[in-house]
Amino acid sequence: MSTFSSISIQVPATTANLGPGFDCLGAALTLYNQFEFTVISGPSNQPTLKIEVEGLEAERVQRDEKNLVYQAFCYFFEQLHQPVPSIHLNIGLGVPLARGLGSSATAIIGGLMGANTLAGSPLSQRELLNFAIALEGHPDNVAPALLGGCQLSVLNEISQEWTVCPIQWAPSIVPIVAIPDFELSTQAVRDVLPQKCSYADAIFNIAHLGLLIKGLETGRGDWIQVALQDRLHQPYRTGLIRGFEPVRSIAIQSGAQELVISGAGPALLALSNPEKSQTVADRIQAAWQQVGIMSQVAILQIDTQGAIVSSSS
Repeated sequence: MSTFSSISIQVPATTANLGPGFDCLGAALTLYNQFEFTVISGPSNQPTLKIEVEGLEAERVQRDEKNLVYQAFCYFFEQLHQPVPSIHLNIGLGVPLARGLGSSATAIIGGLMGANTLAGSPLSQRELLNFAIALEGHPDNVAPALLGGCQLSVLNEISQEWTVCPIQWAPSIVPIVAIPDFELSTQAVRDVLPQKCSYADAIFNIAHLGLLIKGLETGRGDWIQVALQDRLHQPYRTGLIRGFEPVRSIAIQSGAQELVISGAGPALLALSNPEKSQTVADRIQAAWQQVGIMSQVAILQIDTQGAIVSSSS
């Protein structure tokens, strides 16, 4: 073990898919969860666990061995064939749960980074990312949560290894997140997707993802407006989000380049220029309220640091 007895991990929220980037593109946002790990004394044959949670929806977070942060923490030591230390875990929630903003990715990255730091940092960032993908099942949220920025994840079909490529995000493109006061069933969100797609739809998304990458890099709003169109997931999922069409329409009328589903939803992501971002945010909230849905709307930035560690001996 390292000489650190207490460490704190800050992990950003993420927005994934970004229209045509289904299951492969994600970006880190300036909204955070905090995870503090303190090593405590306990029997060597049975690790002691104490979990405290504060912040948004704290009462919904499990405080036993089923906690996802702790499961990732234990997974690290199990993979390294090392005993799991006894810990006091304090969780500070700033990322809404089950809304499409990568809360589970923050838990996985927080648990793995906490374990790695306490173990003396034997694993590289790349190795931690591989662990995170194994736990999450896909890279689109965990990659930007760990690395920051906007990240494109591509699987090498021969080696089955992931190549993660940073995508430049122009500062003139402002992410606005609209978080409604309801959740979507994970099963419903998955079940609504078809098992197969046509060549035409696949080609449509390939072309639009290429244009989106160039639009984000250059800040070309006219390119982004076209590029955020999608045929693989949004046409099937928008019907599950009450008020989606009127909210999208108002967002675009107010100056947003486009409005898309964040992750699997129900949170929505609008992209705008800085001058119009406040108007877009205000009108999105008002449009949702008109259909009886309360929401939190936040004008954010792209987090460029990813998960960060602070320690005390």
